[in-house]
Amino acid sequence: MKISVIIPVYNAEEYVSQAVESALQFEDVYEVILIEDKSPDNALEVCRKLEEKHDRVKLYQHPDKGNHGAGASRNLGMEKVTGDFVAFLDADDYYLPNRFDAERELFKNPEVEGVYGAIGVKYYSEKAREQYYPIYKDKLDTVYKKTRPEDVYQGLISLRGTFGLIHLDTLTLRRSSLSKMDRFFETSLRLHQDSEITIRLAYYLKLYTGINDKAIALRGVHENNRITKVDSGKINPAQTRVLLWRELNHWAENEKTVPDHVKLHIRRMLRSFEIAIAPPVKKWAMIGKYLITDYPSIRSGLFNINFRKNLF
Repeated sequence: MKISVIIPVYNAEEYVSQAVESALQFEDVYEVILIEDKSPDNALEVCRKLEEKHDRVKLYQHPDKGNHGAGASRNLGMEKVTGDFVAFLDADDYYLPNRFDAERELFKNPEVEGVYGAIGVKYYSEKAREQYYPIYKDKLDTVYKKTRPEDVYQGLISLRGTFGLIHLDTLTLRRSSLSKMDRFFETSLRLHQDSEITIRLAYYLKLYTGINDKAIALRGVHENNRITKVDSGKINPAQTRVLLWRELNHWAENEKTVPDHVKLHIRRMLRSFEIAIAPPVKKWAMIGKYLITDYPSIRSGLFNINFRKNLF
């Protein structure tokens, strides 16, 4: 295997060396591509030293050397890869020694276009553990059971009940299969780009369950995580999810092959989060509006527990 690992780097001078070294432990890793995204700390200099030290490390910045977010940085990384397989890693996370064990076997089958596994949690300080343990605990995040590739995308959009998620750190893709995608990461989303793209990837590609009963990577939890601030309530999660479901709705409406019941579900989720962030006095006005303009999503929503939870 020749695996290209893409690492977007922002405000991660303390952690990026560990991330890079964790990828370089594998002979299968052909190259590590660092995309430095105008960090406010000393991450750029750390990345330069890593490039000087390791032949397999390649450092890039955006053409204007500006800050464009993780999605745009990963897109730039996708343009630079030369390996046969593509994997991702956040700069404050790291791979475990079993990261590619399942991939080596599964990718022998040419029909396998992607493999995903489980990610665990690493608390970088006692303060982080005290603050965020009630949210993350020590649980594994993954698709909880082996699932047929054709069913994965429905699980990711909550059409199959308790399902779990695919974390980018645990996802490996066959590069030749990516031609099925008309685009990669949605740059208009500063958060949830990973959720949005994994749903689309699961729709277009055959993604297989790898190791999902133990961690193959660890997600670093510290006080400056962007997603941690959302999960901890410092940012209203409903607001960010409106943007996520709005983007998915736009994709589904323009993708002719998406089944009608899937389009309806995505629209229902969008409506529920739109209503959730509305002031109480406006909620019923919005329900009335959508009863007129989008009756199917409201009608089906009343039978959906998540919709009712956001509604009331």
